[in-house]
Amino acid sequence: MQRIESHACHGGVQQVWQHDSATLGCSLRFGVYLPPQAQQRMCPVLYWLSGLTCTEQNFITKAGAQRYAAAHGLILVSPDTSPRGEAVANADAYDLGQGAGFYLNATQSPWAAHYRMHDYVVEELPALVESQFPATTARALSGHSMGGHGALVLALRNPGRYRSVSAFSPIVAPSRVPWGEKAFTAYLGEDRADWREWDACALVAGATERLPLLIDQGEADEFLATQLRPDLLEQACAAAGHPLLLRRRAGYDHSYYFIASFIGEHVAHHAAALGGRAPEQA
Repeated sequence: MQRIESHACHGGVQQVWQHDSATLGCSLRFGVYLPPQAQQRMCPVLYWLSGLTCTEQNFITKAGAQRYAAAHGLILVSPDTSPRGEAVANADAYDLGQGAGFYLNATQSPWAAHYRMHDYVVEELPALVESQFPATTARALSGHSMGGHGALVLALRNPGRYRSVSAFSPIVAPSRVPWGEKAFTAYLGEDRADWREWDACALVAGATERLPLLIDQGEADEFLATQLRPDLLEQACAAAGHPLLLRRRAGYDHSYYFIASFIGEHVAHHAAALGGRAPEQA
């Protein structure tokens, strides 16, 4: 690994690292915030998955999550949103290719060679974090938009691996909205039956673990009715008896201003599940 950045922040340190990923077949960056408690003990980890067009930078520079992670003693890990590089397949579009990995394992050419973000986030990245940083195996997931889709799907597909999951403005039914239909057709092929494995609404119906879903959705979000459709997840959870707390926030849009307004509540939610401790409790 190579350390790209390191900044003192709220008593801890915000870093960016780069490494060669065997899963993705390319070099990838990820952010790591180490709270002050990490100087004395191992800390649980909250993984953040960002949305379309983002890198690891958006969350670490805009969300303001570090102050809350420092208060609760959580490590924050924020990977990039897709494989990168000249050898990696791409498209002339913001919602497909590099920057738009959708946190799945692609099966179609040319994407299958590199686009395996599910395996990267679930397996390779935690193994790296837990071997190279003072991190416990207690993990939580959160994310925004495409990354909110990723957080929900990864948690639902991997029962027992995460203590908690939350999302801001997630794409909850990618099989039924334009962003998801475009990406799934390219990455997974034309058979919609294969798409169900990567659709939170479909996965809830067969979930073997009742991990509560916490979601914040802005009511002034420009993508609410066309791309996000939280009403479909409400229906799916009601039908399956799956616990869901969906908080609709009047006046908030799809931006990081929305995330920054409520990220403290999400970090506290995950800290309660992870057993994070404030400095005076350390």
